[in-house]
Amino acid sequence: MRPVAPVLAVVLAVMWLLLNDSVAPGQVLLGIVLALALTWWGAKLRPLRPHLYRPHLAIGLLVVVFIDIVRSNFAVGRIILGLVRDRHVRSGFLDIPLELHDPHGLAVLATIITSTPGTVWVDMDAKQRRLTLHVLDLRDEAEWIRTIKERYERPLLGIFQP
Repeated sequence: MRPVAPVLAVVLAVMWLLLNDSVAPGQVLLGIVLALALTWWGAKLRPLRPHLYRPHLAIGLLVVVFIDIVRSNFAVGRIILGLVRDRHVRSGFLDIPLELHDPHGLAVLATIITSTPGTVWVDMDAKQRRLTLHVLDLRDEAEWIRTIKERYERPLLGIFQP
C-alpha cells in the first residue's frame, strides 16, 4: 500500500471546494475521494520522500523570499520603465558553487530563484555542484553569490540536510 500525503490531500480537497464554490455534502465527499485518489496515485511518481531536519526554518525562509520577491518586482519595474537614471543595466550569467545536494532542497531553491523577478535558474552541474544563474541587473557578482548562499542556501541546508 502506497502512503497518502495527508497535507496534500487536505489542500487538494480544499481547492476542490473553493473551485466549485460549494460546501454541499456531495461536493465535500467528492473532493475528499478525489484528493485521496490523486495523492495515492501520485505517490508512484514520487519515489524519493523528503526528510525535513529543521522544518521551523522554513518560516523564516518564506518571509525572506516574500520580501525579496516584492523588492525584485520594484527593481525590475524600475528597469523596464527606464527609471534607473543614467546607470547602465548589465545582464549576465553567474556560476554559484553550492553545498546543497538534496534534490528537494534544490527544487525549492530553483523555485525561489525562478519566482524572483530578474533571476532565472539556467543550469545545475550536479557533479561540480555549480548553479548557473541569469541575472537581469548583474552589478556585483560577489554580492549575488553571497545573497544566494546566505539568504537561500543556508536555510535550505538546515531544512533538508543534517
